Amino acid sequence: MAALRSWLSRSVSSFFRYRRGVGVPAEASFRRRCFSELVRPWHKAVAVGVGVTLCAVPIAQKSEPHALSNDALMRRAVSLVTDSTSTFLSQTTYALIEAITEYTKAVYTLVSLYRQYTSLLGKMNSQEEDEVWQVIIGARVEMTSKQQEYLRLENTWMTAVSLSEMAAEAAYHTGADQASITARNHIQLVKSQVQEVRQLSQKAETKLAEAQTEELRQKTQEADDRAEPEQEAYLRED
Repeated sequence: MAALRSWLSRSVSSFFRYRRGVGVPAEASFRRRCFSELVRPWHKAVAVGVGVTLCAVPIAQKSEPHALSNDALMRRAVSLVTDSTSTFLSQTTYALIEAITEYTKAVYTLVSLYRQYTSLLGKMNSQEEDEVWQVIIGARVEMTSKQQEYLRLENTWMTAVSLSEMAAEAAYHTGADQASITARNHIQLVKSQVQEVRQLSQKAETKLAEAQTEELRQKTQEADDRAEPEQEAYLRED
């Protein structure tokens, strides 16, 4: 029994010595390891957050000296001017072409009415002739209105052409060669388009003049035909 107590005493003492000399450092190591595992993700999160923040901050690039020179700025500005004047010219060209086309249609309408009226001369009574003539007058008023509209737009178009030509010249002198060439080509294109519709309107005006001349000739002939029997009757009375 005494031997058993002695063995238990030695075993308990050894256990507490182990706890003090060996177990405590092991426990401290375990705690440090656990703390390290807990802390490590936080450090990773901080590192990732800092990286994202740095990526989000724009880094200013070093500007090239020649990009901010006076010549470069003038070329950039004059290119914007040529673009704007070209847009203005395109819009005025479209409006002018449409106006000339409407005027040309009005002219042809009047041509058709004159021809019909001429073909009916001598076949209508005075009332019918007056009604047809009123229609012709209305068509002539419409044609005049269309003509005034296209002449007004033509003045605006000529201003747009002048602005585009000045912009192209400025682009050439500032070294913006491509902008100058593009503007000049555009000017030539719209001029040719307007010239085509002008030729059509001039052709219509020529036909109108011919129709009016024929109408006057027919009226004169009709008047002469009426005058001949009257003159013959007058001569017979003498």
